[in-house]
Amino acid sequence: MACALLASLDLIEGGDARREHLRQLTAQLHDGLADTRWQLMPSPTAIQPVIIGDNHEALRVASALYERGLWVPAIRPPTVPKGSARLRVSLTAAHSTKHVAQLVDALRDLA
Repeated sequence: MACALLASLDLIEGGDARREHLRQLTAQLHDGLADTRWQLMPSPTAIQPVIIGDNHEALRVASALYERGLWVPAIRPPTVPKGSARLRVSLTAAHSTKHVAQLVDALRDLA
């Protein structure tokens, strides 16, 4: 129990740095896709929706990303409005800038 409490205190102490790292990853994703056809919705959270539009295209892109070792699920109607199928990018503080660069490169190739 004491070890878990100490680990929790360490996480709390480093929380600001982890949140800033996550903010930087989100900015990296937005900047990397800014001049592509992929439209990122504004989101202040770690979940970054990338609008694809067509259901089949969203599935194709999600499948192509999976083949490259990137798990980014496609979200389609009825979960989202018709014509707004999207990829659900879920970033965490455990991701690195290299991970986001890999995703950006793959999405740019698929655009």
